[in-house]
Amino acid sequence: MRSNGLSVSQGTALTVAAVLGTGVISLPALAFDEAGPASLVAWLALVLLSIPLAATFAALGVRHADSGGVSTYVRLAFGPRAAGVVGWCFYFSIPLGAIPACSFAADYVADTLSGGRTMRLATIAVLLAVVAAMNAFGVRVSGRVQLVLCCVLAGLLLAATLAAAPHAHLGNATPFAPHGWTAIGPAAAVLVWGFVGWEAVTSLSADYRDPTHDLPRATGLAVVVVGVLYLGVAAMTVFVLGPSAGHSAAPLADLMVIGLGPHARWVTTVVAVLLTIGTVNAYFAGGAKLGSALGRDGSLPRWFARGSASGEVPRRSLAVLVSLTAVSLLAYAGFDLGAKSVVLLITGAFTLVYVLATAAAVRLLPRHSWARVAGLVSLACSVVLLLLTGVHLLWGVAVAVAALVYETVAARSRKLAHAPEPVPCEP
Repeated sequence: MRSNGLSVSQGTALTVAAVLGTGVISLPALAFDEAGPASLVAWLALVLLSIPLAATFAALGVRHADSGGVSTYVRLAFGPRAAGVVGWCFYFSIPLGAIPACSFAADYVADTLSGGRTMRLATIAVLLAVVAAMNAFGVRVSGRVQLVLCCVLAGLLLAATLAAAPHAHLGNATPFAPHGWTAIGPAAAVLVWGFVGWEAVTSLSADYRDPTHDLPRATGLAVVVVGVLYLGVAAMTVFVLGPSAGHSAAPLADLMVIGLGPHARWVTTVVAVLLTIGTVNAYFAGGAKLGSALGRDGSLPRWFARGSASGEVPRRSLAVLVSLTAVSLLAYAGFDLGAKSVVLLITGAFTLVYVLATAAAVRLLPRHSWARVAGLVSLACSVVLLLLTGVHLLWGVAVAVAALVYETVAARSRKLAHAPEPVPCEP
């Protein structure tokens, strides 16, 4: 047991932030637009599916606590090449995915302050700088700040839900399935973005004070918190906003205005900013650790390896993440890319990670155990999500190919470096 590692509360906060993401800002309206009030079924289904998925990653973290996270699990199950694919998909998707994640909060800030595109881009840059600074001081500082952010965020979301509840009307839920019951499937596909993240903090499993006991507790608490917050906001979106929910760009803001008055839009902006900082912080913390572990294991250059040990700060890996994120921001600004298209590409890459990681769980976890059953259920669900991804899997495939090429070149280099010197022939 380590006295200076992550506590259960800090681990819960990091996990909640990684999963909760920015989905609560806009997903309720998008799902309602797809399936109407029946979108609540999709919300409930994904909350329930989070239970075996979270349990699978917690079980893997307990048995194989390592900063490599999902990459380590896949390496143990299928070898270094598959591990490299998973690690690269995760690591190199973070700089790309951080931009649309921050852009959601930037939209709220610009709307509240009546700013334009310049303000949105400046807000994205500031948010990324804050997260980089938090992680530069190490996971303990990051975890403590995350605990405060998570508590404030949960309080604000609960306040919005409770304040709007008196304005709820059951009649707003009729007709319950205006687009038919089959519309629940597309609604669930939209909501996948809001439930990606259970794998993000597995790279921090070795940083818990007592991974065997603290990691499962933190994961269980995170499932409860995420489920309550998501279902609460989604239910109020249906029962309070009614048919107008599908046309709302900011359903959370609308709920807070109804419950607390016009000035609540400022509170919503604070929620959006805190939510974004928490999400990106969790991914940068886990991603930086993963990058250092990939360098340690040979899936990235050895230069990345510093900081891979438990309790160390992976500043080199973090510096690469920050630099690549800056490049992504420049591309986002220069080419005026849309956030939705980037989000779908990232979702495809993470779906590929989920399939390989849950397949590794089925192979590594003890037979006839509940953990392995959870792994089998998670694998089946991940395959379904992979099929729903379609053409948006292209980014993940491209990164996977690049990883395999690097592994091949690196393996040849190592083989040449260890080849015996030729023995000179005697004259």
